[in-house]
Amino acid sequence: MTVLWSRTALLPSGWADDVRIVMTDGAIADVVAGNPAQPGDDRHAIAIPGLPNVHSHAFQRGMAGLAEHRGTSDENFWSWREVMYRFLDQLQPDDVEAICAMAYVEMLEGGYTRVGEFHYLHNDITGAGYADPAEMAGRVITAAAETGIGLTLLPVFYAHSDFGGHAPNHGQRRFISDLDRFATLIEASKRLIPADGVVGIAPHSLRAVTEAELTTLVALHPDGPIHMHAAEQVKEVEASLAFSGARPVQWLLEHADIDARWCLIHATHMTAAETAALAASDAVAGLCPITESNLGDGIFPAAQFLSAGGRIATGTDSNVLIDAAQELRTLEYSQRLSHRARTVLASADQPSVARRLFDATLHGGGQALGRSTGIAAGQPADLVTLDADHAALCGKRGDQLLDAWVFAARSSCIDTVWRAGRRLVTGGRHVHAESVTSRYRQVVERVLRQS
Repeated sequence: MTVLWSRTALLPSGWADDVRIVMTDGAIADVVAGNPAQPGDDRHAIAIPGLPNVHSHAFQRGMAGLAEHRGTSDENFWSWREVMYRFLDQLQPDDVEAICAMAYVEMLEGGYTRVGEFHYLHNDITGAGYADPAEMAGRVITAAAETGIGLTLLPVFYAHSDFGGHAPNHGQRRFISDLDRFATLIEASKRLIPADGVVGIAPHSLRAVTEAELTTLVALHPDGPIHMHAAEQVKEVEASLAFSGARPVQWLLEHADIDARWCLIHATHMTAAETAALAASDAVAGLCPITESNLGDGIFPAAQFLSAGGRIATGTDSNVLIDAAQELRTLEYSQRLSHRARTVLASADQPSVARRLFDATLHGGGQALGRSTGIAAGQPADLVTLDADHAALCGKRGDQLLDAWVFAARSSCIDTVWRAGRRLVTGGRHVHAESVTSRYRQVVERVLRQS
């Protein structure tokens, strides 16, 4: 048993003072507010729940910064994708494990305690399947276990290059599967995942999955999360309209029985009708503001979606920069630029922007990743403590602490991170940061020399 005492903590009921949090067997056994610290308690100043990261391609952390040079054609998502294809052409299983571990260390240091790994790198560099269909999935699971982050593994079904079942292109050869091999991968992943892990499914997108394949996938996997890219790019929306007469989110809402199991990643380009319908579906919109900004995707209609009761979560996607607070900041700032107004995502009930976004992404992320969240008895012991001596937090109380963390901190305010009751980050640094970083550096330097 471990007891964490915090001078103030964000509980489901709101901020409370003098809070003792009892952790046993990876879960929170008891939470008592208004209770002085006892001898042996691990004492902290500010405790908040760890956030879920609903969308990650962890291996892409190794290519961060490689796609920031202008080429000879228009630079957009599609040109960035070609850089990604060339990078992954070099990666062996050991390399992927090392890069994933680096990304997961940075997620924990940045305030995320569970990740939804949208895992689509299945095949070897020739495009042939490994003898073990779960070779690469196992490397992701190993990296998560080494770093301690909670894992919701989302194996991706990817079979085509465009709407209508077009054959995949050469750059996609490492992603491709068929329904039988995918079923084998899912079962193997379930055997490998730890007890507190979750295995869902991820039909990649309407570009990569036919209607018949999507129907089969959903029917064969009635339990667990379903994640899918949708309407990230204008070109994708135009192609969907040309093929089916419907926009991607519209088509999914009309044909796929979208409900609370679903997380639509990005959903950037929606009409007002789509926005209202998705909000009413109980599905989560998985937003990746830093990546969406980096790729020039567009701006999600967050103000309208939240006003309609929509559920949101955040993800780090390409992992070009990993920081939970910056995802929330970028989400709000994109709305300010779009609406030419301030505090756009605050509400009458919750005037603090950071608190509203923190609560929304905490609960939406827990739903999307299949694990409940929050500092309460029975919940996973996933906690973050903030450094009260950080300049940005001086003199702040209550929701001001979150506002300062999200909007005013030049460097991270995070002090410690506990995941499943284990203290993994101390003084802002992961306990295995040195060894993981050393291995990562060796891999990336070698891969870039070969490129």
